[in-house]
Amino acid sequence: MDVSEIREAITPRCSSIEEQISYNREERDLWNAKVRKLLDQRNELNRQVKELITEVQSLKSLRDEANGSVRELKEIRSKLTQELKIIRTEFREKISEKKENQDKKENLKKTRSPSIIKTEMNRLESLYEQGKFLGKKERDYVLKMKNLSSELKQAKEADRNDDIRTLKIKLRDSERKQDEAHRNVKKAVSKAQEAHDLMAELSDEVDRLRSEANNAQSGVTRAKREADSLHARYIVSLRCIHSMQDLLKAIDNRSKGRDEGEENVEVADLMTRLMSGDTLSTEEIMALQRN
Repeated sequence: MDVSEIREAITPRCSSIEEQISYNREERDLWNAKVRKLLDQRNELNRQVKELITEVQSLKSLRDEANGSVRELKEIRSKLTQELKIIRTEFREKISEKKENQDKKENLKKTRSPSIIKTEMNRLESLYEQGKFLGKKERDYVLKMKNLSSELKQAKEADRNDDIRTLKIKLRDSERKQDEAHRNVKKAVSKAQEAHDLMAELSDEVDRLRSEANNAQSGVTRAKREADSLHARYIVSLRCIHSMQDLLKAIDNRSKGRDEGEENVEVADLMTRLMSGDTLSTEEIMALQRN
């Protein structure tokens, strides 16, 4: 193969390789851009996951605190409920006792307090002992004491009615406290449930974002593999074109009319390797330049 044949063979090959170099470089840059984009996407997703995990942990603490409040409030409610049962039982017993004595109470009239009546009875007894009720006056004393005794009984009966009124007030107060405790339990349960539901929702979102981040990472791996492959082909093509360019320079530097012989055979062998896609070493290029 003479010099002109070598040049004719190399020139179109150089153009083809230059096109390949341009294509590999552009495709490599596109894939590298995809790598950067996917890395940004993955990093952003991981940032969101980290923030959500922090929020989930905060909600878990809030839920646990609310559950603790629920337990405490349930204990308070249980205690108040038990107290309410006792008061209700006592109130029913008083009402039942009142019904049993209803007939007796129908004729009761407004009386003085038991303490005042007892004071009056003690005063009369003291006068009687002093001899102030002698003769016919003794009958008056007996009658007055009888009336006072009846009035005292009525007063005590009225006091029992006051006990019922007091107990009724106590019952209503106990019912109010128990209702309030029950509402507090419901609020605490609702708060704990809301925190739990939101925590579960955010946990699902964390799983979804993690899946997207993993997909982005897989995309990064694939894109990087493609970019690395194209870069390797780009380097091979670049070395090949450099070898061809060096070969053309070597041909241009050759002396005209020089006997080709074995030297042309060596050049032909190197050219055959180059055309088949092999790259030439520095020593082989230098050998071509010497020839």
